[in-house]
Amino acid sequence: MARKNARAVNGILLLDKPLEVSSNGILQRVRWLFQAQKAGHTGALDPMASGLLPICFGEATKFSQFLLDTDKTYLVTANFGIRTSTSDIEGEVISEKPVQFSQAALEQALTAFRGDILQVPTMFSALKYQGQPLYRYARQGITVPREARPISIFRFELLKFSGSTADFIVHCSKGTYIRTLIDDLGEALGCGAHVGALHRTQVGPFSAAQMVTPPQLDALAEQCHSSGDFSDMDALLLPLDAGIADMPKLALTEQEQYRLQHGQNCQLAAGDIAAVKLHGPDDNFFGIGQVQQGVLSSRRLLNTAALQ
Repeated sequence: MARKNARAVNGILLLDKPLEVSSNGILQRVRWLFQAQKAGHTGALDPMASGLLPICFGEATKFSQFLLDTDKTYLVTANFGIRTSTSDIEGEVISEKPVQFSQAALEQALTAFRGDILQVPTMFSALKYQGQPLYRYARQGITVPREARPISIFRFELLKFSGSTADFIVHCSKGTYIRTLIDDLGEALGCGAHVGALHRTQVGPFSAAQMVTPPQLDALAEQCHSSGDFSDMDALLLPLDAGIADMPKLALTEQEQYRLQHGQNCQLAAGDIAAVKLHGPDDNFFGIGQVQQGVLSSRRLLNTAALQ
């Protein structure tokens, strides 16, 4: 997209990512449709996965980390009896065993994967070892040491069981690898398993009911591109602070806002707060701050000039 055509777009779009396309690929497509200067997604989905992919435009990208760090919910189909190299349907088969467990045994096995548990990350992840992403080693057939990491599984519920396949809903903390969860479940049941389908339905405060599909965007963009009026597309965007709606809010005076926006701290009669939404005297959101020992400082501030 030529820079001369780019617009200063700000806000969050909740996209229903389709199958068989990378998160970055669909991101660039959506950015082009909006003719936006800057955009980024908040937590990639594999090409074989679909569902909720929040896309942050412009100034909203400053707060994308908070969505990366939040909990998520997935609908997942597990195929039992076959273990694959990638723990999903796209990998090579590495073992096959008969499926001999009952639904009661499956329900019992799930209990070990609920709550606070440790999980060894998959080799097919972006985590780094000696400066290189794990997936690069995996593609060369190399396995490197990985330490188990603490995660939380808030909900792991069986929705449907049909002998060799099962549908689940999984609500989990950041850092959870669903393919590893299903692989570990298959090992616990003695037959192996891999992910057959994966659909994300929730990211932090956002739900699937709010999603927009690529065909909907394409149809709307055709009209907007021909007319040069993007107001209908921009109306799909959520506010800059929609992803941090539950964060504590702090109302500041005009002088306090000025100090923070000019690199200065403020004295504040308040306890320590790791992250707080900053609002000016007109209730305008202008960034995120933190309070430590009675001192308010800024963490990420909006470029207010970019919003005009």
